[in-house]
Amino acid sequence: MDTDCQHCPALAECRDRVVHGYGDAEAEVLVLGAAPSAGAERTGVPFTGDEPGERIQRVLGDLGLSRSPADADEPDLQNVYTTYLTRCRHPERGPTDEEVRNCDAFLTAEVRMINPELIVPVGQRALEALAIEYTTRAPDSFDADAEHATTVRGRGFELLPMKALGDLTDADADRFVEHVRENVFSRDYRQTKGRRSR
Repeated sequence: MDTDCQHCPALAECRDRVVHGYGDAEAEVLVLGAAPSAGAERTGVPFTGDEPGERIQRVLGDLGLSRSPADADEPDLQNVYTTYLTRCRHPERGPTDEEVRNCDAFLTAEVRMINPELIVPVGQRALEALAIEYTTRAPDSFDADAEHATTVRGRGFELLPMKALGDLTDADADRFVEHVRENVFSRDYRQTKGRRSR
């Protein structure tokens, strides 16, 4: 992965570092956000370094996917990989459509490498981006808040939408964990994609 990517001049000018994916490269679960937070930019690891990152790390710990404290800068992730639509942070705005397109090759390479069974899109932007590529539904038919802690069938995997971390309450996090434990992990969610047994 390119650590000095120059595809988006506006981001290259203001970023501290490129934040590529992190975790278990043979994971069945992929967690996808829109763009790095200030904390993730500081640590270089998605969903770490700040309170919103700790929120999702607690969820991963509750699901048995992390062996580290929620505030770890380099969590010990098991069977989960974390990444973003865009790899660079702009301090004043979210990513543009062009910036998402410019980073698509990185995300596509990660999805192909990992071949996940479950994808957790965090927030509306990530959910809509996955809808375009990986479902038969129109992107504007998705609502991350309404579909939080549900399962949506994708092409070759399932989507488990999560609210944006800034809106995720403790009750929302508990509901997500409960849904995954009771309705996903309790059954054989693996698709027939030629994946070797784990």
